Amino acid sequence: MEYKKHIKSLILLGLPIIIGQLGNIVTGLADTVMVGQHSTEELAAASFVNNVINAFIILGTGFSFNYTPIIGEHIAVNKRIAIGGWLKNSLMANFTTTAIILFLLALIYLNLGMLDQPEELMPLIRPYYMVLMASVVFVMLSNSFRQFVEGIMDASVSMWVLTIVNAINIMGNYLLIYGKMGLPELGLLGAGISTLLSRIFMLLLFVLIFIKQEKYKPFRQGFLVTPFRKAYWKRLNLIGWPIAFQQGIEAATFCITTIMIGWLGGMELAAHQVAIAVSTVSFTIYLGLGSAVAIRTSMYKGLKDWKNVRRVTASGIMMAVVLSVTLSFLLYLCCDTIGGYFTDDASVLQIVAVLIPILIAYQFGDSIQIVLANALRGLSDVTSIMVISFVSYFIIAIPAGYALAFFLNQGIAGIWMSYPIGFTCSVALLGWRALRVMQVKRKP
Repeated sequence: MEYKKHIKSLILLGLPIIIGQLGNIVTGLADTVMVGQHSTEELAAASFVNNVINAFIILGTGFSFNYTPIIGEHIAVNKRIAIGGWLKNSLMANFTTTAIILFLLALIYLNLGMLDQPEELMPLIRPYYMVLMASVVFVMLSNSFRQFVEGIMDASVSMWVLTIVNAINIMGNYLLIYGKMGLPELGLLGAGISTLLSRIFMLLLFVLIFIKQEKYKPFRQGFLVTPFRKAYWKRLNLIGWPIAFQQGIEAATFCITTIMIGWLGGMELAAHQVAIAVSTVSFTIYLGLGSAVAIRTSMYKGLKDWKNVRRVTASGIMMAVVLSVTLSFLLYLCCDTIGGYFTDDASVLQIVAVLIPILIAYQFGDSIQIVLANALRGLSDVTSIMVISFVSYFIIAIPAGYALAFFLNQGIAGIWMSYPIGFTCSVALLGWRALRVMQVKRKP
């Protein structure tokens, strides 16, 4: 009965988060389909830019997760005014982190030529890169509000905001990529402009809801009366940077492998973009479940109820197994046809057909490692997650993928094998760490 209760709570909390995040994925899929139908070259350029920019957005989003355990600790004892004060300081911490991210992205932009991407793609890559880079600040500030509404268990707000914004983005993509309703046909650049405008609107919508909602009055009071505090900023950074590096290491794995795939050619890049677009659907579902696990474990940690911390984690793992098996089966049913929704280029489709079985192979490991990492995040045990990710992906997965691709001549399939290798190592190490932390807390 206890596990049923926790599974039900995770579903009620996680489902709105998943729906909201799936809206992002639907937008990304629509973006990929529309760009791919416009031209294969633009699809390849989008693959490179999206993987680079998204790596840094994921790093920044990981940093913003610093707010989750703090909310959980305070919501458990009904300290609403304090949560509002932490929101204010979270916005400042996210803004300073954004400045660092933009600096790094600018360095990459100035040295794009050194990354040895296909020369014919560079006129498409450069303007698209600049527009998406400008949108990062709005994503980062919106993340504070997302963590706030999800952390106080009002995740439906985040779901509706993301749903509205993504619908606007899809419409903007259609109008600006193809030049409809008298607008210029901008192709890939149009997709970037639509993304930028939708992210600006997302931040404005979150701010408006926070100001207008009566139920947020105690949080607004805390926001207004609490000054920026060095101690708050320091704690947010102490929690946030290890999570950011953990998320960034995983994202950088995809970024580095994308660069390696670019060495193989434009067709491989285009196929990679299609397969990655498909993989983000399952990843987003697992991430929504993981976010719910982090919120619940942080709440029980605030109550010092370690028995239920363990039960929430176990319930999350059981749900991850069910989800990964279900999604793997659906992918298997669609593996021969799914690429055709994105492009009609026969060469690209042939490569996609090679990647989908590898994508299926890593669903189990990906789902469980996300749940375990988020359980530890909810307990603020963040440094261990960072170290485990570094070992799993940088020390093991990337070198293995490089060796398979270029020493054993497995090409793009060899590079993609780095993903299941990394996820499997991560599950083993995170499982060991979670058992150790929760067993220690079991002792009187």
